Amino acid sequence: MIEKIKTVFRIPELRQRILFTLGIIAVFRLGSHVPLPGVDVDVLGAAIDNLQQGMQGFLGLFDLFAGGNFKKATVFAIGIMPYISASIILQLLGSVIPYFQKLQKEGEEGRKKITQLTRYATVVIATMQAWGIGIFLSSMEASIGGATAKVVPDGGVGFMALTVITLVTGTIFLMWLGEQITDRGIGNGISLIIMIGILVRLPQVIFKEIHYVQNDVHTIFTEILLVGILIAVVAGVILLTQGTRKIPVQYAKRVVGRKVYGGQSTHIPMRINTAGVMPIIFAQAILMLPGMVGTYFSESPWVGTMLRLFDFNHPFYLTVFGLFIVFFTYFYTAIAFNPVEVADNMKKQGGFIPGIRPGKRTAEYIDNILTRVTLPGAIALALIAVFPSIIVNFLNVDYDVASFFGGTSLLIMVGVALDTLQQVESHLLMRHYDGFMKSGKIRGRRRM
Repeated sequence: MIEKIKTVFRIPELRQRILFTLGIIAVFRLGSHVPLPGVDVDVLGAAIDNLQQGMQGFLGLFDLFAGGNFKKATVFAIGIMPYISASIILQLLGSVIPYFQKLQKEGEEGRKKITQLTRYATVVIATMQAWGIGIFLSSMEASIGGATAKVVPDGGVGFMALTVITLVTGTIFLMWLGEQITDRGIGNGISLIIMIGILVRLPQVIFKEIHYVQNDVHTIFTEILLVGILIAVVAGVILLTQGTRKIPVQYAKRVVGRKVYGGQSTHIPMRINTAGVMPIIFAQAILMLPGMVGTYFSESPWVGTMLRLFDFNHPFYLTVFGLFIVFFTYFYTAIAFNPVEVADNMKKQGGFIPGIRPGKRTAEYIDNILTRVTLPGAIALALIAVFPSIIVNFLNVDYDVASFFGGTSLLIMVGVALDTLQQVESHLLMRHYDGFMKSGKIRGRRRM
């Protein structure tokens, strides 16, 4: 492995991309320590601890995607979620509105237009969220040293305007950083930013578990069991992410001049989890909406009931969350993989599936297999997503600890890590180097 890492840094382009990515991540982490003007962070921490359970659950979930920046009230307190939400809206519109469907078919120009519209939508969503956060922070107070103190000592119009401008600018800056990583670095920039925000919580979780063992809250047996569960779940997530169903394809021989083309056998790799981690992020973004509404009407009893229903440990929330994941898995798979287009391309190139007529029958056959393969993948994805709540209830561990044993955190980390590793493998193999895995277990790897 050490030799493979040395090989990575021998390739100038790959070395520059990795160093550029690390530099962008360093900028992100630096901004995560810049506090929001006008907010007393110590009072904020005490006020959050005194909130009702439903609101604490929502804020914990929101803070997960914000990389811990919300509870520290930094300039990145909103995180990258407005961009994710805007992307979801544009993709949903692309499936029902002809104008957006037309843009999706226009190639590079259409993609640029959709990207521009996504940025505009990001600004609108971020402004709404920033305004809600400003109202929420202005209404919070806590007892410090026997005296009541406000989270925002000097509120008013000036604070609200400054908060909205700062938070929206922070979100736009994060969006730009993510795009820079995607274009000039290694891996998917937006996903990497979310993953780094999750990973920074790992040292705190480790120290928390050590503290529990020292104070006899957890036994050594419990810790060993947790490690075993972690290894098993990670292995399951990797198998789910990498698993494929191969559809055999035969290409007929064609004679062009003196050369013979085709006559070879290959396959279509039908992934069990074609959608990757996106269904989790989509479902999480949708289920954050009730909590966002709650920041505007925090004193309403009806809102309090809604927040309790959407607490991450409530059966109602877990059921809705699982159903949303299954829905978005099919939705995103339909966007990422078009059986009709695949069948048409095969027909044009003289390819066919043995025993299946080219054209419409081939498209129906592929679509049927895709539907059957996606269902167990979607169910497995939903089970892994709700697994932390099961750990919390049965093993009596903190949710911050349990979030690394499944759920959104683990799926994002494993998915992003595999995607980034695949890109590094591609750079190595293009230059006739061995990849990290000699056995070729990383999907997408091709022998040179």
